[in-house]
Amino acid sequence: QVQLVESGGGLVQPGGSLRLSCAASGFTFSSYTMSWYRQAPGKERELVATITSGGGSRSYVDSVKGRFTISRDNAKNTVYLQMNSLKPEDTAVYYCKVVRWGNAYWGRGTQVTVSS
Repeated sequence: QVQLVESGGGLVQPGGSLRLSCAASGFTFSSYTMSWYRQAPGKERELVATITSGGGSRSYVDSVKGRFTISRDNAKNTVYLQMNSLKPEDTAVYYCKVVRWGNAYWGRGTQVTVSS
């Protein structure tokens, strides 16, 4: 049974940093590309960052390039999202996702609020 559990969200001031984690289980984590998405109130869910199975390739939405870094630890079955220089527009629920055998699996999300 695939499970994804996000953690690390919270309230942070503009310019601050947070590190999100997504702990995975129920599948061979090291074989799959992992992604982070976010959904702000009243908006569609959007892809934020993706990392390939070995970590050799990463991609980001333009709005977070240079501020966010996706990484993974295959020994710990965990994918991370380091978020620096946070802006109010980064406020959203952040989700991790894996696609396995054509099926998309999501965690329940972690809330990130950027406000002074």
